[in-house]
Amino acid sequence: MSAIIRVVLADDHVFVRDGIKSLLENEVNIEVVGEAVDGAHALEVVMTSKPDLLILDIRMPHLTGIEVVEKLRSEKNPVKIIMLSMHESEEYVLKSIKAGADGYLLKGSSKEEFLKALHTVASGGKYFSGDISSILISQLTNSSVSLESKQSLGEEMMITKREKEILTLLLSGKGNKEIAEALEISKRTAEVHRFNLMKKLKVKNLMELSNKATEFSLL
Repeated sequence: MSAIIRVVLADDHVFVRDGIKSLLENEVNIEVVGEAVDGAHALEVVMTSKPDLLILDIRMPHLTGIEVVEKLRSEKNPVKIIMLSMHESEEYVLKSIKAGADGYLLKGSSKEEFLKALHTVASGGKYFSGDISSILISQLTNSSVSLESKQSLGEEMMITKREKEILTLLLSGKGNKEIAEALEISKRTAEVHRFNLMKKLKVKNLMELSNKATEFSLL
């Protein structure tokens, strides 16, 4: 990806788009290259502008944000996608992830969190607002990996409940210190869990970890 992060904003409220542009205008490595007023328009702008990152409202006319994600992923479009929403309901979050979104931010997020999410996702990672992480942990805790995934992973690669929590936090953009604080463990313990998780899943970086989690339905 180029040094400049090329961004498209898709939201049916002009003041939201103007607010995001104002937030980004002083960022030297970010450029807003297009705007869309609804879901169908978002698809058109992504096709013509070919951005690195799409910031997408979840509720829009003429295709919802989730439908836009599904359409782009079905066409193998590589654009990174952050869902932007006022809603933190489990249904919206999980549908967004299942559709193929790379991040989920609440519209009330701080500038610092917004920029962290943007850079994390643009560089190939995943990012979910702090409140969203608890939903993901709950979902992982209360669900099991599918039988097909278990067979594919093999018993030696099945991850524990704690490792699922670590995985969720890692993919939401958290570092070892933040993971330690969230789970009330030492930083050293968080580092050990992270090392063991990546070793077990046979991955070398967060990008490979994200791909493995998606491939075997760990999220």
